[in-house]
Amino acid sequence: MVAARCEPEQAQPLQSLFRSLCGERRLMPAVEIAAKPRALPVDFARTALVIIDMQRDFLEPGGFGAVLGNDVSLLVKAVAPCRRILEGARAASLLVIHTREGHRPDLSDAPPAKVQRGPVEKRIGADGPMGRILIRGEAGHGIVPALAPLLGEPVLDKPGKGAFYQTDLDLILRNRGIETLLVCGVTTEVCVHTTVREANDRGYRCLVLGDACASYFPEFHEVGLRMIAAQGGIFGWVSTTGEVLTALARTMKAA
Repeated sequence: MVAARCEPEQAQPLQSLFRSLCGERRLMPAVEIAAKPRALPVDFARTALVIIDMQRDFLEPGGFGAVLGNDVSLLVKAVAPCRRILEGARAASLLVIHTREGHRPDLSDAPPAKVQRGPVEKRIGADGPMGRILIRGEAGHGIVPALAPLLGEPVLDKPGKGAFYQTDLDLILRNRGIETLLVCGVTTEVCVHTTVREANDRGYRCLVLGDACASYFPEFHEVGLRMIAAQGGIFGWVSTTGEVLTALARTMKAA
């Protein structure tokens, strides 16, 4: 499927701030970001932002999440922090990658065990208020307007929970020399966690932005973040959008 195209947007206030303070200069490597379990030195020239599954089917009333009985307002809380880090990443010319979970219209890429969960009327492929649930090309499959990809930003359509499974994410990252991933999106304990674990096994360093992630179950969100940073950072590091944006501005100003 061809990724949805969006017209380039006007520079947002945060982007204008970065540019007025720092100009359009190349980033210098290795700035330390406050994080758990410890500060992480990051070379922004080798860093990408990965925004996981900020789709209408998960975040809006009538989508897959709501059909399953979840309170989608809990996920909406992540939109504004995601927007802030997205603007900052664009201003700093970082590689930005968006992911969408969904399947082919004929469900040929959807395992029966996944499709057959729950009542028939609430399954993947069933008709919903925003089209067929979690089907590529349907309205609900799209990314929420506030985080719409710009032309040139890769959009990965993934059939599973992890962003590396059956996609070319690893190839894209290695071709760009990426070593560190800034990860945000939904849900913390499912698609974000799976992606971070996959990335960790492939040798990437993951900095998860806790305020830009969310779950239908707040307790899962909290425990999911704790699991990432546990045991000296067994899967990665956890920080906030504020810490990363401060580091970005400081690095750009020094460049």
